[in-house]
Amino acid sequence: MNGKADIGVIGMEVMGKNLALNMESRGYTVAVFNRTESKTKDFIEGPAKGKNFVPSYELQNFVSSLKTPRKIMLMVKEGAPVDGFIEKLLPLLDKGDLVIDGGNSFFKDTIRRNSELTEKGILFIGTGVSGGEEGALKGPAIMPGGQKEAYQLVEKIFTDISAKAEDGKPCVTYIGPNGAGHFVKTTHNGIEYGDMQLIGECASVFKKTGMNAEEIAGIMEKWNGKSDILRSYLIEITADSMKEKNKAGEGYLVDIVADITRMKGTGTWTIQSALELLVPVPTIASAVFSREMSQDKDLRLKMGTILNIPEAEKLPEDKQKLIDIAHDALYIAKISSYAQGLALLQAASREYKFELNLGEIAQIWRGGCIIRAQFLDEITKAYKENPSLPNLLASPKFSDFVNKNLWKLARFIEIAHKSGVSALGMASSYDYILQIASPVMVSAQVSALQRDYFGAHGYFKIGGEKQPEIITNSEKKMREFHTEWMLPGRPEKEITK
Repeated sequence: MNGKADIGVIGMEVMGKNLALNMESRGYTVAVFNRTESKTKDFIEGPAKGKNFVPSYELQNFVSSLKTPRKIMLMVKEGAPVDGFIEKLLPLLDKGDLVIDGGNSFFKDTIRRNSELTEKGILFIGTGVSGGEEGALKGPAIMPGGQKEAYQLVEKIFTDISAKAEDGKPCVTYIGPNGAGHFVKTTHNGIEYGDMQLIGECASVFKKTGMNAEEIAGIMEKWNGKSDILRSYLIEITADSMKEKNKAGEGYLVDIVADITRMKGTGTWTIQSALELLVPVPTIASAVFSREMSQDKDLRLKMGTILNIPEAEKLPEDKQKLIDIAHDALYIAKISSYAQGLALLQAASREYKFELNLGEIAQIWRGGCIIRAQFLDEITKAYKENPSLPNLLASPKFSDFVNKNLWKLARFIEIAHKSGVSALGMASSYDYILQIASPVMVSAQVSALQRDYFGAHGYFKIGGEKQPEIITNSEKKMREFHTEWMLPGRPEKEITK
C-alpha cells in the first residue's frame, strides 16, 4: 500500500474490526494495530484481504503510517486499557494530533483525559458508538464529545460511516465538550436497559397467560409494523429471536435459555449519575435491579420453595383485549422511561455545562443504535417545537396519549401481578408518572416530619396560609421550621440561616 492512512484504529476485537471495515468501505485508507499481533494478522489475511488497510505490528510504525494531523481511534476495553494506550501513544504524537476513545468509557474518565491531553496539546474525543456488531459494520449512531475543532477533523469520516435515518439524515452530531459524548452514550444504554425490561415483562405476561414463544413472536411482529407506534429495533429482534426453534430438541430456543442476564456497567453508571444529580430514573433502576436478581439463580430456586406465590387467576379479558392493553401500556411505559433518561441528560447538561441539544440527540438515535425506534421521530419534533420542555411527558403528543390510556398501564400491572409475574419496570414507569403529576406528595410530607422528629433536620413550609398546596416553590419562598418534639406543647420555631 502506497501513501499514508487517513485514520487509524487500535483494537481488533469485533467492534474495532467492523468499524475499520466500515471506514474502508467508504473510501478511506485505514491503519490497524492490535496489542496481540496474531489478531492483526488474522484480520489482514481474512476480512481485510485485498483492501485499503495498513497493518502495523509496532505502535511506532502504526503512528508513522498516519497522515498528519494524526487521527487515532481506540476501540479497547474501558478503564486502564484506554489510559495505557494513551500513555504509550503520547511520546509518539505531535501537537494537534487527535485521539478518539470509541469504547464505553465512564464520562468522568473522559473529562479527565480531555483535560490531561489538552495540556499536552493533543486533541481528544470521547465518542459513544451504538449499534453493536452490525451497526459498527454497516453504520452506527455516533456520539462524539470533545473540542469542537477536534470533531471537525473527523466530521466527514464520522458522517460517512454513520447510520442514516429513514429521511437520510446521518445519525451523528457534535454532542458537546469533554465527557458529553460518553455521558449521552451511557444514558442511551440506560434507556436501552429500560426498553428491554419493559418488553420482557410483556412477554412474561403473555407466556404466563398461556401463549407460546411463536405466538408472542407473532404479536411482536405486528407491533413492529410500518405504522405502529411501537416499531423499533428491540421489538424487531425480540420477534425474530423468540420464534427461533431449539435446534437440540423440541420447542423454542427462548425456553431453554438460562434466565440470567449479565451487565457491563453502563446501566449502573446511569443510576449512579442519576443519584448524584438528584434525578429519578426508576424504570432504568428497575431494569438494573432485575438483571441483578436474575444473576442470583440459586437464591431464587431456594426462595421459590419457601414463598408461596398465588396461582395465576383466570383473567376476564380475552386474548386480543389483553394484547391491546399490553400494547398501549408498553408505549406509555416507554414514554415514561425515555422521559426519565432525557431528564437526566438535561440535569447533566446544566451540571457539567455540556450544552446538550435533546432534539438533536433524539434525532441521531433514530438509526444505527440499539434504541432506534419510530417514536424517536416524535421526540425529535417535540424538542424542536419546544426546546424548553420541562419534561418529555409535557409534550402534547405524549401527554394526550397518556391522559387517555394511563388506565391500561395500571390494568397491565394488575394483570401481571394476578398472573404471578413481576412487573417492576412497568410499575416504576407508572409510578414515575403518578409522582411527576402530583401537586402534593403526602409521602414526602410524612417523611419530612419523620426526619425532623428523629434528627431535627427541619421541614419547609410553603408560604401562604390559604391553600398552601397550590403555591409553587418559585412563587413563594419556602420557610424552614423545626418542631421541638420532646418539649411540652411541642413549640415550633423558624430556622434562619
